[in-house]
Amino acid sequence: MSNMKLGLSLGYWGPTAPMHHVSMAQKAEQLGYDSVWTAEAYGSDALTPLAWIGAQTEKIRLGTGICQISARTPTAMAMAAMTLDHLSKGRVILGLGVSGPQVVEGWYGGPFSKPLSRTREYISIIRKVLAREEPVTNDGEHYPLPYTGEGSWGLGKGLKSIVHPLREDLPIMLGAEGPKNVALAAELADGWLPLYYSPFRQDVYAPSLSNAKPDFEVTQGLAVKITDDVEAGLVPVKHSLALYIGGMGAKDRNFHKELISRMGFEAAAETIQSLYLDGKKQEAAMAVPDALADEVSLIGPADKIRDRLQAWDETPVTSLNVAARSDVELQQIAELVLDR
Repeated sequence: MSNMKLGLSLGYWGPTAPMHHVSMAQKAEQLGYDSVWTAEAYGSDALTPLAWIGAQTEKIRLGTGICQISARTPTAMAMAAMTLDHLSKGRVILGLGVSGPQVVEGWYGGPFSKPLSRTREYISIIRKVLAREEPVTNDGEHYPLPYTGEGSWGLGKGLKSIVHPLREDLPIMLGAEGPKNVALAAELADGWLPLYYSPFRQDVYAPSLSNAKPDFEVTQGLAVKITDDVEAGLVPVKHSLALYIGGMGAKDRNFHKELISRMGFEAAAETIQSLYLDGKKQEAAMAVPDALADEVSLIGPADKIRDRLQAWDETPVTSLNVAARSDVELQQIAELVLDR
């Protein structure tokens, strides 16, 4: 019997508000899904939809996958997490991540420098707020509390949250790709949210995860589609990979491209990025190797997916987050993953 859990990944909104997210979360809850996840980029936020969903569900866990740390100060993030945790009776999973320099500097208007030390400081302050043992202060360079820099009136003082947290140990998970960032997740967080993971290339991450706690959660998002036409089924996965490898980052600094290279697809990653940046998006997608798209998804006939799930069972991954698009897909995936 597998212990693999299932999550429903709703992502961030497109141009308009989706009308089916609450009903999908309700159906997932009925089917035994463990969690539902929202995201934010530079449009919808991750927290408001979870509050809406949480009000209309009872037990499914509510995960942010991810909240961007530059969107809120650490204390504001802790306030939101505590508030939602109370309202949902202890169902929040706080997923955090640094995003990338284009969004941080272009949308939030802050510096992207030193993402690791910023993350360390950010999580430390949230933990202090949740512990509520003493007034929260921080002498780090990124989030000084109290603030005494330029423009300060010199009247700031350390404060304790008025609200007592429902859970001092509210779980914090970290979205991370680079080896040092993944190691930071294993050191500081309760779990890790990888972008891409292959059950056949565990050595890519193994050193970074060596210090993870015994109950460390690893929640992997992936595409699932039951189909006899594997080649056609992989096409959307290839387009998504091409977007991240080619377009989600600058030419000389793209974290996703660097990860795919570490996974053993360096030459392909170079080709994909070059084509994508030349505006040849279709060609870039077709340049994604079948093996890569296949390893980071569950695409194919039910029997193939069942076999592949056995490989996932041998990994540190504790939950698979799926972007199902209908009640039928939710049920099919539940039968494959949970009824084993």
